[in-house]
Amino acid sequence: MSERRSVRFISSEPVPRELIEIAIETASSAPSGAHRQPWTFVAVSDPDLKREIRIAAEKEEELSYGGRMPPDWLEALAPLGTDWRKPFLEEAPWLVVVFAQLHNFDSEGRKIKHYYVQESVGIACGMFIAALHNMGLSTLTHTPSPMRFLSKLLQRPAHERPYILFPIGYASRDATIPDLRRKSLEDVAIWK
Repeated sequence: MSERRSVRFISSEPVPRELIEIAIETASSAPSGAHRQPWTFVAVSDPDLKREIRIAAEKEEELSYGGRMPPDWLEALAPLGTDWRKPFLEEAPWLVVVFAQLHNFDSEGRKIKHYYVQESVGIACGMFIAALHNMGLSTLTHTPSPMRFLSKLLQRPAHERPYILFPIGYASRDATIPDLRRKSLEDVAIWK
């Protein structure tokens, strides 16, 4: 897993749906508050819908890079070479958008409370990333802010909120990947 990197240069080479299914099933095995599994994974391969998502995401990103992000955030992003342009949203064979369910409903329409939603969905997303990596697929955690446009484009109900957008595919042959160093064990662990 220490070899895993966020990849922004994704090949349009097809990825079998079965691999995406396996990754979603793996993610859904994550622990969750009261075992409510408060997530929905929306897998998108339709080129027209991916284009709509890209256009909407870039609109938000251009506003963010153009003034919504404070200077220190832009400075932190500078070594990664990112900007508001997100061609990977169209180039990737799959986009998977994970939605956090704030609550749900039973068969009679009564509200079912969910517990530890953010933590549960975060763990599921981590397992999703690990599954993709172990299959040789590349992704990154894309979180344009705000993300409500995803709810509208993907026709999700009001009790779900977009959490992360994952473009998924094989890294392109000319992918440039930052040479990042991870913190050492001594920097992240305390033993008592």
